[in-house]
Amino acid sequence: MKHQIVKLVTNGLYKEALHLYTQHLSASLLPSKFTFPPLFKACAKLNSPIQGQTLHTHLIKTGFFIDIYAATALTDMYMKLHCFEYALKVFAEMTDRSLASLNAIISGFWRNGYCEEALIVFQEMCFGFLRPNSLTIATVLPACQSLELGMQVHSLAVKLGVELDVYVATSLLTMYSNFDEIILATKMFVNMTNKNVVSYNAFFSGLLHNGVPSIVLNMFKDMRDCSQEQPNSVTLVSVISACASLLYLQFGRQVHGFVMKTEEQFDTMVGTALIDMYTKCRAWQWGYDVFKEMNGIRNLITWNSMIAGLMLNNQSEIAVALFEELEFEGLKPDSATWNSMIRGFSQLGRGLDPFKYFEKMQSAGVEPSLKCITSLLPACSVLSALKQGKEIHGLATRRGISNEEFMATALIDMYMKCGYSSCARKIFDQFKLKPDDPAFWNAMISGYGRNGENKSALEIFDLMRETKVKPNSATFIGVLSSCSHAGQVDTGLQVFRMMDKDYDLSPNLEHIGCIVDLLGRYGKLEEAKELIQETPNAPATLFASLLGACRLHLNYELGEEIAMKLSGLEPENPAPFVILSNIFAVRGRWGDVERIRRLIDNRGLRKFPGFSSIAVT
Repeated sequence: MKHQIVKLVTNGLYKEALHLYTQHLSASLLPSKFTFPPLFKACAKLNSPIQGQTLHTHLIKTGFFIDIYAATALTDMYMKLHCFEYALKVFAEMTDRSLASLNAIISGFWRNGYCEEALIVFQEMCFGFLRPNSLTIATVLPACQSLELGMQVHSLAVKLGVELDVYVATSLLTMYSNFDEIILATKMFVNMTNKNVVSYNAFFSGLLHNGVPSIVLNMFKDMRDCSQEQPNSVTLVSVISACASLLYLQFGRQVHGFVMKTEEQFDTMVGTALIDMYTKCRAWQWGYDVFKEMNGIRNLITWNSMIAGLMLNNQSEIAVALFEELEFEGLKPDSATWNSMIRGFSQLGRGLDPFKYFEKMQSAGVEPSLKCITSLLPACSVLSALKQGKEIHGLATRRGISNEEFMATALIDMYMKCGYSSCARKIFDQFKLKPDDPAFWNAMISGYGRNGENKSALEIFDLMRETKVKPNSATFIGVLSSCSHAGQVDTGLQVFRMMDKDYDLSPNLEHIGCIVDLLGRYGKLEEAKELIQETPNAPATLFASLLGACRLHLNYELGEEIAMKLSGLEPENPAPFVILSNIFAVRGRWGDVERIRRLIDNRGLRKFPGFSSIAVT
């Protein structure tokens, strides 16, 4: 009986193993003490506490409960089934404890959220008669809630000579990755002498967690070229996710081709990852093809990924059709499904549709998540729907999430876009200890700028610096724009220089555009011209901004120079010559007006006709 059951469990045939055990009992074939451990494992895999308890009863009746091997397997099963009290009772009743039983209890403690208790057992073991082995070290590392503790366990692993054991090294690189120490994690991976597929998967996961997906692709190539380890579905999901993050469609297609050659790897997880990758790379048709091919193995996550991807690609009609088909697959929309619809319509600017689906979700009895509620706020901003925005604010307050940093930022943004900066300021001032996320501050700075309250925007920026919150690129765009509209040229230039000098941020074209606009508005045209000339591959937008400033200050000499430059960049666009002609006309230089008009005719350019629009209600 033992060998047959072990073989079935090893092959993942857990139900069959339990059925065989039942058949043997019916045939009065008695089990041995070795029969129970694989059966306990099967119960844990099937998440079946009832069958586990039945087997526990049989273990007691047969008298094998005193066997340390069986008792350890029983403890491990209860821990994995989150039957914590039963596990502790079995462990406490053990007449003798082995290293395996202590490893099981340590693992069970942290799996059930009792990390301190796991470390206490580990500490007692270290001071006792049992010497930790490689499995103990690998087991206790996930319980380390600080980098310092993790490094102490690492030191012990070195002393015990198990640092490069594949299980220990994999656990160490996972620990370092989780604490954002990707360099230390990489060193562990490089130093591993016997890497297996689990090691690669752990490293790939750590790289994604730490925001370096490009290295995942390089390491995947290395795995294929230099290692005999074959990628499994977990590997492929990580690689496909990296392609999605980088928008590397071509590499993603190659991985898809590899998956098709090894059909056994094409499971629900891989298919869902492919859908996500294709839709993020704006190749939604290929994602939709994968979705259709997955008929029979799709789960709710697959449907959610497809619906969200269609919304991202402005295919709302197909998304709605899929949403309505869900019930025919025996699935019910969850919070993520509803959020995909609400967020999608909101991002597409589809008026009242986000609110319509939000009401449907509430009618279906689904509790809205934080993401779902914040997804509605941009729709309020687009419609200037202050009433609905206040209702969402009220809902967030009742749910106790209005002071969540993410929610508060979204509320500030909504009130600012609806023109109610005083309401936004009240939310901002409620935080005695201000968040260190620049997005929270950016919502205030850009919001004040949008409402013409430029001095208040600069005041928030000064407060941000006093609070030691590091500004990001978006912060400086908002501040520079406010300086431009407030006429604070010196402050704007000082802030511009501050980017590189104080915060190690390289100005991009948007920042340079703000400075060109600032200098141009207040007559410093030559300085604006010099800044553009210093910009590598300066785009037409910068020259257009300077030409607009030339029109403002009626500088026809520089205006003609810039118009000619623009005509070289955009030969089909007549606008630069039209603006130049207007400058000459205002200055009364009618000969030059005629010359420019002839130039327009000679080049075959046509002035774009003006038009007006009215809203019909």
